[in-house]
Amino acid sequence: MNFPSAPAQTKIDLLYRHCFTLLLHMLILSQIVITPAYFTKSFKKNNHYHPMNTPHINIEFDRHLIASLPTSGPRYTSYPTADRFNTTFTATHLQTALQQHIGSQPVSLYVHIPFCNTICYYCGCNKIITKDTSRADRYIQYLDKELALLAQNWQGKPLLAQLHFGGGTPTFLSDDQLSHIFTSIRHYFTLTSQGEYSIEIDPRKVTASTVAHLGRLGFNRMSVGIQDFNSTVQQAVNRIQSEAETRSVIEAARNNGFQSVSVDLIYGLPHQTEASMRCTLDHVLELQPDRIAMYHYAHLPHLFKPQRRIDTAAVPDSSVKLDILQNTVQYLLQQGYIFIGMDHFAKPDDELAIALSEGRLQRNFQGYSTHADCDLIAIGVSSIGKIANTYSQNEKEINAYYQALDENRLPVMRGYQLNADDLLRRQVIQDLMCRFQLNYHDYSAAMQQPFQTYFAAEQADLQQLAQLGLLNLTDQQLQVTPKGRLLIRNIAMVFDYYLRQKRTDAQYSRTL
Repeated sequence: MNFPSAPAQTKIDLLYRHCFTLLLHMLILSQIVITPAYFTKSFKKNNHYHPMNTPHINIEFDRHLIASLPTSGPRYTSYPTADRFNTTFTATHLQTALQQHIGSQPVSLYVHIPFCNTICYYCGCNKIITKDTSRADRYIQYLDKELALLAQNWQGKPLLAQLHFGGGTPTFLSDDQLSHIFTSIRHYFTLTSQGEYSIEIDPRKVTASTVAHLGRLGFNRMSVGIQDFNSTVQQAVNRIQSEAETRSVIEAARNNGFQSVSVDLIYGLPHQTEASMRCTLDHVLELQPDRIAMYHYAHLPHLFKPQRRIDTAAVPDSSVKLDILQNTVQYLLQQGYIFIGMDHFAKPDDELAIALSEGRLQRNFQGYSTHADCDLIAIGVSSIGKIANTYSQNEKEINAYYQALDENRLPVMRGYQLNADDLLRRQVIQDLMCRFQLNYHDYSAAMQQPFQTYFAAEQADLQQLAQLGLLNLTDQQLQVTPKGRLLIRNIAMVFDYYLRQKRTDAQYSRTL
């Protein structure tokens, strides 16, 4: 197949556990489709079981097939992907886009906080390691200035549909510092009770009083970093975090009006095994998170210096990683969580699961979202925004970010202006990632020709994927099969023009 290659990047008693493990291995060997309904009789007494789970989230594993497909590729939080951004896109282009498109429609806002108190060895994010919280005072002043410069390009106070604080560690900031930023946001935007306002949380650095403060500010959703509860794994990656302090934060969130709590886990960390991850999942499920994200750890010490402190020999190999992922997916489905897409799961009554079932799910730089696609304004060092048919990214280095603002100019480092083909392919990939299907008629106005004709170059690859059982093709539709859902990134890659043309040297994360 002409796929471009790229370099690699939730208690049950003991008896039930042994029976469940044995059953899984038997099913894996026979490649039987695992469905939540299959476990109804065996696990109906478990407190986590939800009969609302529906057959449409069936997932089938085919290990041989997985091994035969490209091992890495984009996560498609955007299309084109960030490696296509270029420096010919400047602050002037962003200003023009803002002036033409920001107004009566609701918008999203992303705020990047780069500071972390300690370093997690697995992390490859853009961050600044410091214990000096006063360093954030200067940064906040520059966020104020960036907001002021941006707001010069629109009238009034746009309705804020979504707000996300990411990092780094946003809760590195003190209560006063967080209040300062929120005051600025309220000066330029209109917040409502219907908005989704989220923040990433490090439970090691947050007290119940801080969570209460976040709720008073307006946050109503949080993402809690866990990664793994196993003490050996935690020591190996320099992230010591107890279940008690994690539980305290989540309970505080629910006591202070937070509508959704998501937890982040990572598989493939040093010393992880199937048994250790199952234990972590059992402890996680006791916390009853609304959403669970299960990310793959890419061990790339040649790219990320902190990873050089990890013992490479202790990192599980690709077969063990797949075992962990496979058992985790099956376990979460059996526990009643809905598979949203890629590595995300949600309770059946969570907004993400509802959006998926109603065909309203979206994907953007913050991952899966329930809101209709809207413009994303991004502030802070290295942040990426999307306005209409443009993307823009701020300076990655803090001093360059400061310098641009000192010169009274927006700190745009690079960006991209989408053409008509980009816009069409972006919608196709969005529909695959969020709905697992394509209805060809939906794109007829944009193509003005049959879908198969416009995407003639992609047909051979699609046919091969169909022969492999990843999708079903008709004259009117492409439908992803249970076997293809976990490999949705590989399917989406077929429609990535720049990958097909091998016009990138980017190093992507592993698809599984």
